[in-house]
Amino acid sequence: MYDTLLSPIQIGEITLKNRLAFAPTTLGYSPTEQIEKYRAVAQAGTALITIGDISVLPSFHQQGHSLTNEAEAGKLKIFTDAIHQAGGKVAAQLFCPDYDAVEVAKWFADVKTGRLSATEMRQKMNDGIGQYVTNMSLEKITAIQNTFVSAALLAQKAGFDLLQLHGDHLLGSFSSSLFNQRTDCYGGSPQNNLRFALEVITKIKDVCPLAIEYKLAIRQENPHYGNAGILLEDVPLLVPLLEEAGIDSFHVTIANHGNLEDTIPTVSHAYFQREGCFLYLADAVKAHTSKPVCGVGKLSSPDFINNQLSNGRIDMAAMSRQLIADDQWLAKVVNRKHSEINRCVCCNKRCVDALRNHRKFGCIHEGRQF
Repeated sequence: MYDTLLSPIQIGEITLKNRLAFAPTTLGYSPTEQIEKYRAVAQAGTALITIGDISVLPSFHQQGHSLTNEAEAGKLKIFTDAIHQAGGKVAAQLFCPDYDAVEVAKWFADVKTGRLSATEMRQKMNDGIGQYVTNMSLEKITAIQNTFVSAALLAQKAGFDLLQLHGDHLLGSFSSSLFNQRTDCYGGSPQNNLRFALEVITKIKDVCPLAIEYKLAIRQENPHYGNAGILLEDVPLLVPLLEEAGIDSFHVTIANHGNLEDTIPTVSHAYFQREGCFLYLADAVKAHTSKPVCGVGKLSSPDFINNQLSNGRIDMAAMSRQLIADDQWLAKVVNRKHSEINRCVCCNKRCVDALRNHRKFGCIHEGRQF
């Protein structure tokens, strides 16, 4: 009944045993709790787990991941070993902050004391992105691109099977005409805005054999959602450029740097209410690439997901909140125990809200809290 969902798929030289992925997520867990969650998801059959938000620069987050030296690679190898032992493949989501990390680090003390709310800090960070991107020197652009290359090589040493380049954060902010007001070769047109990302891809491909998935952040107008990333109308122009640069697959979602509920929508969201709410973005990408396209957006129903895969709308399905609510989702699907699935209701009460307010991460479902 779920033959397509359970069928293998090729990304670069890697074969995934089925079409389900754990979408990259900043989990509010300790390292030990993260490993246990990833292990449980992999043991239940999920083919690919992407460890989210691995910085190519030193991370100032206490529980943040980075790939800047051999020691950090060694820490992440514990994660990849655990996932491999549980039968899964694992991708490293590489990103670079699009703000002055030294300046932002100073604000954390104010958040901890209550002088600055997490929402206010997020807004301050977003307000500075345009200036940061527009005024970045060519020397710093080259230096940051080289950190992506170094991180990719360290990811290979750490045992990752794939790379995912985070098309939000710095890559997405360079790609966005809302943030990027440069007048040199890195700005002024959709192609020039994407140049930073394209050069990162080609530089990695020159030295690292790992397949590269691109998290393509797309913003839309009428109504407006997302500030980073590329415009929906520019997909036909830019997706072939990404493929030509060497991208092996696409993970397609709405652009960030707006309200958090727009990228992780609640059940009552004004626009993104239905299951598969971001698949219309995957439709646009799918029309202009021969590479596998992974879709996201409130996915939870086995029948709905299998139908989208069977009709070729998407090639893979990724979920995050649903696998946090029930890491045994795929095992229950395979064993026809649908009634036992703890369905994510997109309330954001103990996951997104906890993450945003720096509280203990969990889920409303009993037995799913860490």
